[in-house]
Amino acid sequence: MKKLLLSTALALTALGFAAQVPAQAQTMAPAPAKPLKEIKFGVDASYPPFENLTPSGGFEGFDIDLGKAICADLKVKCVFINQGFDGIIPALQARKFDAILSSMTVTPDRAKVIDFSSEMYNEPTSLIAKKGSGLVPTAESLKGKTVGVESGTIQETYAKTYWQPNGVNVVSYKDQNAVYADLLAGRLDASLQDSVEADYGFLKTPKGSNYMLAGNVTSDPQDVLGSYIAIGIRKDEPELKAKINKAIATILANGTYKKIEAKYFNFNVYGNPPPK
Repeated sequence: MKKLLLSTALALTALGFAAQVPAQAQTMAPAPAKPLKEIKFGVDASYPPFENLTPSGGFEGFDIDLGKAICADLKVKCVFINQGFDGIIPALQARKFDAILSSMTVTPDRAKVIDFSSEMYNEPTSLIAKKGSGLVPTAESLKGKTVGVESGTIQETYAKTYWQPNGVNVVSYKDQNAVYADLLAGRLDASLQDSVEADYGFLKTPKGSNYMLAGNVTSDPQDVLGSYIAIGIRKDEPELKAKINKAIATILANGTYKKIEAKYFNFNVYGNPPPK
């Protein structure tokens, strides 16, 4: 009788174990990817013509239109979230938004902590100074002068790496509008920033009429200025990166990119010929 009970118990145990295997296997299987319904882009909306706020509080600019084109190609909703540039990577990592679309240059240091899409566009770094100042973007020319930079940018890194140790006073600001305010007030001798933003966002406006492009930065032995501008994405989002890259390739190939570019610029802001 004890043998019969033992056999029955073993059989029931085996059946119970067999019934649990599929459930455990199902639990351990990777969850299916959720369908993409929207993309939240983090932007520093103080950087026209790439991104800025309208009087009504909306977003506008070259990056904004590119983001909308990417979302349209992917058939998802586009959401833009304003974020200061100095905190934009931590905010991405904290999942405040899905990607950074804010004229961010790919650099070796940034690539250590986040991933990047394929190229969006390219532009040099330039010095803006008052007409007739004679200033050029070198430590020798700027020694004893005060240069404004936006906090968290490659321009801040460049100025503090090469110029500050050589007698240039480098002052960081929360956004580019604050840099302009002190430049116009005479508290700054110059500003270091992206060339296209400097030209279209300041020099071609009434407030920039007394200022000029004093030259592009050409010396960067430590490669702090990086390469092209791209969309920042968390390293644990390879599927999102692949979808964004596919959309970028599509809008470059079908003419959408060129239409958006022509709305803001009279030159090729992409730089190199688009990939085929």
